[in-house]
Amino acid sequence: MPPAKSELAPTLKAPAGTCDTHMHIYDHRFPKAPTAKILAPDASVSDYLKMRARLGIARTVVVQPSAYGKDNRCTLEAMAAIGPSARGVAVVDDTVTDAELERLTTLGIRGIRFFMLGGAPLSIDILETMSARVAAFGWHVVFQMDGRDLVDQEALLGRLASRLIIDHVGKFLEPVPVDHPSLRAILRLLDKGRTWVKLSAPYETSKMGPPFYDDVGKMAKAFAKAAPDRMLWASNWPHPTPGLTVPDDAVLLDMLLDWVPDETARRKMLADNPAELYGF
Repeated sequence: MPPAKSELAPTLKAPAGTCDTHMHIYDHRFPKAPTAKILAPDASVSDYLKMRARLGIARTVVVQPSAYGKDNRCTLEAMAAIGPSARGVAVVDDTVTDAELERLTTLGIRGIRFFMLGGAPLSIDILETMSARVAAFGWHVVFQMDGRDLVDQEALLGRLASRLIIDHVGKFLEPVPVDHPSLRAILRLLDKGRTWVKLSAPYETSKMGPPFYDDVGKMAKAFAKAAPDRMLWASNWPHPTPGLTVPDDAVLLDMLLDWVPDETARRKMLADNPAELYGF
């Protein structure tokens, strides 16, 4: 499904240095990985930059889509096209050399993605090993699975050598109450000081819908209250999950007015926290 076409400007005025910490670029020139379930329609850097300007975003983290598996060429090309305001998250396995990790770091990669849903290119069996390897280069782990199962991985995630980002408000495929065991597990990980959460993509799982996605919003508010210094925001552009109504990115920014009503906390999650994490 193509990105939403809109000229809507957000109500929220993005603070200087606002960073979109999770988006993807798709280009048919790059082949779909054998592990991938879907390949989204093309979504170009130029189209993304139009959206970025409309929202007042200054910085971007390009995240390797599961569609391309361990072939990071599309992501690296997009980062180069965006320029110095871009960083990236790659997918590499335990065959990668230190020289390649150094090369990717020089190009702006700052994280390794472990996508644990359909089409996963990496096994969770190498998560701890790869976390230790990439930590030496200043990278973190970006982790996504059905949040309802996350409590079963709490011990593993808690002993990772690198910092950890949990995607999309925990990516609970069915929103849960704030006393759910897995949500409490995320709060415990936040308490340890080395875990971040992206307040992003609520439309993928919410049963209540815009503008505030209140069922996902309850979870987001619990995380934001617990650790405002380790919250992040992302557009998830171009919203590649098939079968969903494509949201307007301005609405996804404005939802923070409800989720994070304190302006100082919003500035942290939009600008200060990603600047520290990604080295802007």
